[in-house]
Amino acid sequence: MTGIYLAGGFGLSALLFFNRNKIIRYLLITAFLLLQIGFTIYEYLNIGTTELTYFSADSLAILLLVTLTIISIPAFYHSYVYLTSKQDNPRHTAIYYASMVALLTAISAAYLSNNIAVTWIFVELTTLAASALIYHRRNNRSLEGTWKYVFVCAISITLVFIGILFLSFSLPEAGTDDLSFNNLLKKASRLNVFWLRLAFIFIFTGFTAKLGLVPMYTAGIDAKDKAPSPAGALLSSVLMNVGFVGIFRFYIVIANSPIHSWANHVILIAAMLSIFVATVYMTRVKNIKRMFAYSSIEHAGIIMLGLVAGGVGYYAAILHIILHAFVKSSLFFQQGQIYRIYQSKSIYDVGNYFKYNLTGAIVMLMGFFFATAMPPSGLFISEFMIFRSLFEANYLWILIVVMLLLTVIIWAFGKNIFKLLFTPAVDFKEDNIEKISPAESISQFILLGLVVYLGLNPPQEFITLIQEAIKNLPQ
Repeated sequence: MTGIYLAGGFGLSALLFFNRNKIIRYLLITAFLLLQIGFTIYEYLNIGTTELTYFSADSLAILLLVTLTIISIPAFYHSYVYLTSKQDNPRHTAIYYASMVALLTAISAAYLSNNIAVTWIFVELTTLAASALIYHRRNNRSLEGTWKYVFVCAISITLVFIGILFLSFSLPEAGTDDLSFNNLLKKASRLNVFWLRLAFIFIFTGFTAKLGLVPMYTAGIDAKDKAPSPAGALLSSVLMNVGFVGIFRFYIVIANSPIHSWANHVILIAAMLSIFVATVYMTRVKNIKRMFAYSSIEHAGIIMLGLVAGGVGYYAAILHIILHAFVKSSLFFQQGQIYRIYQSKSIYDVGNYFKYNLTGAIVMLMGFFFATAMPPSGLFISEFMIFRSLFEANYLWILIVVMLLLTVIIWAFGKNIFKLLFTPAVDFKEDNIEKISPAESISQFILLGLVVYLGLNPPQEFITLIQEAIKNLPQ
């Protein structure tokens, strides 16, 4: 089925690229969504099955694949709304949809990959597909965002490649040359420590570009800002999860090797710096989309703290990455409506949003509470678990610093959101305000509803999948 999916996904992407007929375009998109849904269901029903040697649907892959499928449906809907309102050039529209399909296909393959070299290949494909989405508006700013993204990601993917090379040097001592994650886990205790340390540094650093973590976090900031809002939703959710997959799968290997404690210190430094960077920029940023992007850096840091703390933190890290994807995608979808009303992303140009778009304003208010992990957000549960794990692991000083930084982030985030919602916009002309249909906010309410449901009352199957995903980590 994986082979059929890959051939179908990239084939539909190619057809969308060359097609200019609207009806055929929508039929092709519908075909891809049906393929994506069918593939997700098939992989769930055949969990643990290996296909084409290099792809295996384990618990983590299923969780993230379901998350991607759920988010992809509103992503295409809001892309349709965005492109219809802009009356885009048919060629540009074709490239946009072709790139989105290619991006989702490559991400799905990266989730399922059971070999670090194959993961590297599909992560590189996500860079190429995402760059076309970032450049969609074809102006100087989008060009700048695109080349920055490509440049940083090119460096990061090179670092991962070097890391894989170093990892291969550690294999002969263990009597193997297989780079599959399962084999690496079995041989973890026998891998050459010197080369394994080097491999971890390079692989971890390289994947931080996708996850949005220090030191390579800069790749995503301009990308999420310059890309159309539906594309930004994918970059800040399902593409961010690719970075997590790359780090997490290799971390399982490291956690069963002699360098586990050392690697935790490296991750801890990156996580704390990420939260600090997010705090500094959140207090200064006035661009709404960049504010959402910096918020993702904060959450990436919190997720990594869950891995470092261990125990219940492992469970909480995976729960957090899934719930964050739903929250952040809903905020980016809503940002598209905000821009259509105010024609600006600057906090100085917006205000009184409740007056112009009541349902959208409710989404933003809920999104603020959910993104900052306030009840009833499921992120409150995952963050509480991570804080508890930090306390139990005797990282008390880390916990205190993190809570202080998060308090500043909540203040900065809230100040801008409440300015958008309640303060009258300065010199705003209400003559030609676009009327936004309340139906456009339904997808965001559904996504935020999932955040509450999965956080406060998760189904047993969901819990079992997360527990299965972390079973190889030391408890």
